[in-house]
Amino acid sequence: MEKVVFGLVGGGWRAEFYLRIARELPEQFAVGAMFVRNKEKAEALSRTWGVRVYTTIEDFISAASYSFAVVSLKKDISTAYVIRLAEAGIPVLAETPPAPDLVRLKELWNRVGHSAAIQIAEQYMLQPMHAARIALAASGRLGTVSQAQVSAAHGYHGISLIRRLLGIRFENVSIRAQQFRSAIIEGPQRSGLPSAEARVQSVQTLAALDFGDRLGVFDFTGDQYFSWIRGSRVLVRGDRGELMNNDVSWLQAYDTPLYGQLRRIDAGHGGNLEGFYLKGIMMDGEWLYRNPFAPARLSEDEIAVAESLVRMQRHIEGGPSFYSLAEGSQDQYLALLLEQAAESGETVVSQRQPWAAE
Repeated sequence: MEKVVFGLVGGGWRAEFYLRIARELPEQFAVGAMFVRNKEKAEALSRTWGVRVYTTIEDFISAASYSFAVVSLKKDISTAYVIRLAEAGIPVLAETPPAPDLVRLKELWNRVGHSAAIQIAEQYMLQPMHAARIALAASGRLGTVSQAQVSAAHGYHGISLIRRLLGIRFENVSIRAQQFRSAIIEGPQRSGLPSAEARVQSVQTLAALDFGDRLGVFDFTGDQYFSWIRGSRVLVRGDRGELMNNDVSWLQAYDTPLYGQLRRIDAGHGGNLEGFYLKGIMMDGEWLYRNPFAPARLSEDEIAVAESLVRMQRHIEGGPSFYSLAEGSQDQYLALLLEQAAESGETVVSQRQPWAAE
């Protein structure tokens, strides 16, 4: 594949992931143009990253110096830009969520839902360890998977992982949820370390998503993304085996259990002089995931974002959809229902939405 040259709408914290990827892998990625409304911020981004930055969406569209545009804006304003770009004939890779509420999800779908050139940059399913778990769940080694418990990401991200692990598409679901508050010592945030020890309130959301023959359990507290004392957990159960985080147990025969472990294979440990990077994820001598961007020094989240860029380029060149607007809309819709169930204390049942016919 030739170099992926993309446009970038937005200049915030999340947009910097795309800029770092282009900087670390200049032979594979380039930012052809950016759009940021604030003139001072645009000038600062141009100086820092060496990218042409436009301050009007019209100039950004006219630049035509990229094969698709990444929309990385706050959810309250991103929908309008996705529509504007799509209606201008520009393929769009939109950061999650595609819209903040059901009304605007439907509006977005009605306006541009049948455009094959819109994909959603849902990165969690592409993070190496999650990708390995999803591959294992789909391999048949665990038998028929009936349950996935995910405590790894909030809202639509967590639901996306649950759907992928269970093999769920647009089936309706019954959701029960609650929130639990407890104290925690404040930890790091995006802005860095706290200035002193402080006890703050932590809000945990627990939910059961009953799809009838499959069960998803959602468990997340916002502290998990940065906290040093709140870890993530994933449990997947099938009739022939189970995955617990990185440990796997399954039946070779009814009287012969086998055990394995998902293992990160890294370069750069001990006396290894290959560099410091992830090679992939293995279990029992089998690669469940291989890092396509080695030996670049990228975090797992950056690896996932880079993969979404590659898949988007392949898609607009005639390749398959990898995470459609329909799927992204379904994840956000179920996340909204989960919030409703947690706030009301009542069971909420999903209804088939217009994008479910995809």
